[in-house]
Amino acid sequence: MKSLLILDGHPDPADRHLCHALACAYGKGASDAGHRTTLIRIADIDFPILRTPSDFTSQPSPQALGPAHDALIEADHLVLIYPLWLGSLPAYTKGFLEQLLHYDTAFERSESDRWPKGKMSGKSARIVLTAGMPALAYNIWYRAHSLKNLKRNILGFVGFKPVKSTVLGMVEHADDDQINRWLAKMESLGQGAN
Repeated sequence: MKSLLILDGHPDPADRHLCHALACAYGKGASDAGHRTTLIRIADIDFPILRTPSDFTSQPSPQALGPAHDALIEADHLVLIYPLWLGSLPAYTKGFLEQLLHYDTAFERSESDRWPKGKMSGKSARIVLTAGMPALAYNIWYRAHSLKNLKRNILGFVGFKPVKSTVLGMVEHADDDQINRWLAKMESLGQGAN
């Protein structure tokens, strides 16, 4: 069985958002299958935004992120669920990742290495992105640039491998049947912890 960290990356704490329901469904599936799960709602955490390079490399992570940090270190698998806003992660979600994947958390420090080495080797990840546009349009027309950036330049860079993704499109127009299918899909992914 795996240890999972599920990050609900919707920045609004209101419960009405699909991201919140998807995170809970993934967690339910994982728990039902016997995996250890930690669900963290980014919207419920108050933390400062990084403003200088030294904040990232020299300052400790904020205390408010302690539970998320500990869960990340323990996790075998990371799940990040977030809405697509202006073609990318919401700013608060990106700020959270910058603080969570703080230099000392995500990278090996070495005076002799000019290129940082990620500490997250041996961990896998799943990204679930919700969008107002059709998933096919995001993947083909827009070439999923922000998703590729998150997979390769953030999660992959610190060592997560493989990093899989699921794009759910037209979420504002989804009826109850479609939402239930997505929730069942998340529960199934959680059971397999992938």
